Amino acid sequence: MPADRRAAAVVGGGIAGLAAAVALAQTGWRVTVLERAPAFGEVGAGLAVTGNGMTALAALGLDEAVRAVAYETVSLGFQDPSGRWLIRIPENRPDLRAITTIWGLHRQRLHAVLGQAAEAADDVELVTGAEVVAVRPGSPGGEPASVTWLTGAGRQTIDADLVVAADGVRSAVRAQLFPAVQPRYSGSTSWRAVIPDKVSDGQLVGVWGPGTEFGALRVSASEIYWYGYFRSPEGAVFADELSEARDHFAAWAPRIRSLVAATPPERLIRHDVYHLPRGPSAYVQGRVVLVGDAAHAALPTSGQGAASALEDAVCVGRMIAAPVLAGADLAAALIAFDRARRPRCQQIVRTGATIARLGADVGGGWRQTVRNTLLRLVPVSPFVKVGSSVVRWQPP
Repeated sequence: MPADRRAAAVVGGGIAGLAAAVALAQTGWRVTVLERAPAFGEVGAGLAVTGNGMTALAALGLDEAVRAVAYETVSLGFQDPSGRWLIRIPENRPDLRAITTIWGLHRQRLHAVLGQAAEAADDVELVTGAEVVAVRPGSPGGEPASVTWLTGAGRQTIDADLVVAADGVRSAVRAQLFPAVQPRYSGSTSWRAVIPDKVSDGQLVGVWGPGTEFGALRVSASEIYWYGYFRSPEGAVFADELSEARDHFAAWAPRIRSLVAATPPERLIRHDVYHLPRGPSAYVQGRVVLVGDAAHAALPTSGQGAASALEDAVCVGRMIAAPVLAGADLAAALIAFDRARRPRCQQIVRTGATIARLGADVGGGWRQTVRNTLLRLVPVSPFVKVGSSVVRWQPP
């Protein structure tokens, strides 16, 4: 491939898009990142990065920068709303630390690390206010791909040797290439907040109650992130979100009530949760590759949204960009990416759905009693095995 044609367009400037831009630039590609919003940024909520996500960040050379703005802790399992254990992962087993160790992060801080790396990279152009309206996928052995977008200055089009669709669960690129694949409402919505806190335990313990999952995770020495994921009609509107949240958790354990009560109204956000339970039949078409939520939006119960997107980015660099730059066939590289990523990401999507059916989706009354009784009888090893298969990922 001639040097002047090694150009990529990345659609979407979130975690997946910026990480992919960094991975591409590190291999020597020229990259244009197209972000629809007027500025690069993320919403003010938290997330957990598991070991595989940190491995991906290490492959990008960004793990230390992320550790500096993260809070390292562990995931201990699940409780019921009263605080009784349903699934408890032993804390005193060194062989489990790689699985249970997580890094709590304010989403904006992870995004900032990736953004700074993209800005510092050679030949990366960051474009904001770019609404992508057309994508021509091109052919790996023939015509280039092209991306057309609208800005305040008018309509613009660029050709690209590779297009990375990283534009989220409502991906405009995926909608053009795989129009039958539409995001589906999960049946649940989620409150989220990052609040000042210096005293609460920073370890992550999920709590399963009637149609609800609650969790709290420290994201710095002075802040904690909590979420409340619960069954709700799509598009429901509450007159007072904080009062609704306080009422929802009024009978739950004191630590949960305290965190919700300590939340300033302006810190609380809520979004309906959408996912791709099936996803596209391929993550590639022509010269286009789908990554992150555009390819495999999972329920948040999987805990793998950020980590799997970071994995995708590393694989774009190592499985597509680097081999092609060295003279490999682009079509073969894209096929290899799809064969490596799609089965793994589909499994993560299925795991998230299974966890939801076992946890947050279970209704009240006798269903809670039966579920809780059965979980207390099940050994922890099956859950550890599932976690290990996800967290012990290694880059290609």
